[in-house]
Amino acid sequence: MDKIINVPISREDAVSLRAGDYVYLTGTIYTARDAAHKRMQDTLDAGNALPIQMEGNVIYYMGPSPAREGRPIGSAGPTTASRMDKYAPKLLDLGLGAMIGKGKRSQAVIDAIVRNGSVYFAAVGGAGALLSKCITASEVIAYDDLGTEAIRKLEVEHFPVIVVIDSEGNNLYETAVKEYAR
Repeated sequence: MDKIINVPISREDAVSLRAGDYVYLTGTIYTARDAAHKRMQDTLDAGNALPIQMEGNVIYYMGPSPAREGRPIGSAGPTTASRMDKYAPKLLDLGLGAMIGKGKRSQAVIDAIVRNGSVYFAAVGGAGALLSKCITASEVIAYDDLGTEAIRKLEVEHFPVIVVIDSEGNNLYETAVKEYAR
């Protein structure tokens, strides 16, 4: 089922989604990869505030290539989500509404998704040039010294994703394999 969701994502929208839904996101999302996640964890460990609020926000695991002339961003494909698994449960507990990446997630992340009524989306790997066409603005907002791993604020229009893990813990990677095997 295709759905259009405005982001930041409301809890109501997040819990309405089911594994396998095709979703088009419009609004504001943030990018953060390994180094940014480590820095956010260090910030929390030091008792300081994060550079972005988590409540309802969406983090896209992506580090863009340089923007071409006249474009806000270069290729913008997803990176492997499991590299952020040691940080994701804490961010979900702080209110993170959704994550976008590719690949499987740990049981600890799945448990945190269910506990918080959140969702994990996948973007199509290898389609970064096409995905970048859905990004209308890009601005580094934190950790500029990390280069492509800095936290960016992105404005997106009809950004295509697929629900992989829904708020009930249903996992498309598992159900699709079972369905295929039949």
